[in-house]
Amino acid sequence: MAHGLATPGRTFRDRAARALDDSGLQRALRNLDVRLGTAAEVERDMRPVKDRAASIRRETLADLDGWLERLEAALTARGVTVHRCATPAAARAVVASIAREVGAHVVVKSKSMATEEIDLAEALEAVGFDAVETDLGEYVVQVAGERPSHIITPVIHKTLDQIAAVLSEEAEESLPVDRGALTDWVRTHLRERFLEAGLGVTGANFAVAETGTLVIVTNEGNGRFCTALPRVHVAVVPVEKVIPRFADLATLLPVLTRSATGQRLSNYVSMISGPRRAGEQDGPEELHVVLLDHGRRRLIGTPYEAMLACIRCGACLNVCPVYRRVGGHAYDSVYPGPMGEVLTPLLSAGLSGRDLPAASTLCGACTEACPVEIPLADLIARLRADLRSPDPVEADARRPHARRSGFGAWALVWSSPRGYRASTIVTRLLGAGVAPARAVRWRRRLLGVGGWTATRDVPVPARRRFRDQWSTRS
Repeated sequence: MAHGLATPGRTFRDRAARALDDSGLQRALRNLDVRLGTAAEVERDMRPVKDRAASIRRETLADLDGWLERLEAALTARGVTVHRCATPAAARAVVASIAREVGAHVVVKSKSMATEEIDLAEALEAVGFDAVETDLGEYVVQVAGERPSHIITPVIHKTLDQIAAVLSEEAEESLPVDRGALTDWVRTHLRERFLEAGLGVTGANFAVAETGTLVIVTNEGNGRFCTALPRVHVAVVPVEKVIPRFADLATLLPVLTRSATGQRLSNYVSMISGPRRAGEQDGPEELHVVLLDHGRRRLIGTPYEAMLACIRCGACLNVCPVYRRVGGHAYDSVYPGPMGEVLTPLLSAGLSGRDLPAASTLCGACTEACPVEIPLADLIARLRADLRSPDPVEADARRPHARRSGFGAWALVWSSPRGYRASTIVTRLLGAGVAPARAVRWRRRLLGVGGWTATRDVPVPARRRFRDQWSTRS
């Protein structure tokens, strides 16, 4: 089922404006309020654990290729087939090939941002497979023909009435606007799909290099159905999900679940170390792991390497004042919010999401919330500067050059005390000549900063400099 653009618009600015005018979306986004205090609680209660988690992630990235080799060796030793895929197209082809080989008409999927990233469900349906999302929220957005709006709570953008309408259309009957009744209908409907499935597809929250263990964290039992019932299981794992040691899970799991949902531990933590062995009652006969690169390894050694430490908890989305007002679909990206503002342009080599780094107040709330201490606000600011090529939709080709020239002239003037003092005298004189009635118009139309002043004012300079006031104080 194709993903429709739930919030129309060619640019983030267009989509954000529509989101702000959507009263239903604004009501639904109030559900984020229950998560607003989670990041502060984690910071207060788990500061030393956050430090250890950040250290583990940095250790992994310092030798990512080495840990991947150890992971592949450990998986292979346990009877797992490992596929290295550089691109989403290669990963899709591998999963489709496995589905054809096992004759799996029905493919059941557990919640996975990696499979969203490569548009796996759409690709499987395009070649004749029935790919079914089995997470409750993911199932709703799949039926609605949309992408998830949040990486933890995919259907955060819909009210209960809207969810009931979507499921009623799928059920071809009127379902009650009741959480329990809607959940029961989905559960009953999906049980049949689990029994029909020949292939189960999941992601993985962590992949342990030491033991070859895949760790899957969920709050619904669908993840275990996807890994235990079908004859073949495929896990699509981004390369940065590798961690060095099994003992590291004692640090990373509590940080992940507390930051994501406020729980001490999620309802289900599945640890999978190979296909079914002799004498075991359940589990797949074959286990395949697709290690997805998609531009990640080229970030190693760059200023953006720290972004690969992300553990996909969604804390930065929950605290971001922009995301909290416009929701995930305004970003038109698999990864919304602050993390998406960095990841989307980087993973696409600048081909997608070029305007997303501007979708931030740079308030730093995302940096404070991150449980693995990624300097998100700094990365967003740096990416704004690095994406200097014009946006093909709305940017003037001369603007980047004019901006650099303007800041260069400013830096030259302010590099000397005389230049700085002269500039303050000039701006003070200009400000003194502006009548109060005209001040707002002057501030909003300041030459060269029209985009900046569209949403904020340039303050009118004081009539007397602080230096002059200080020298005459009593």
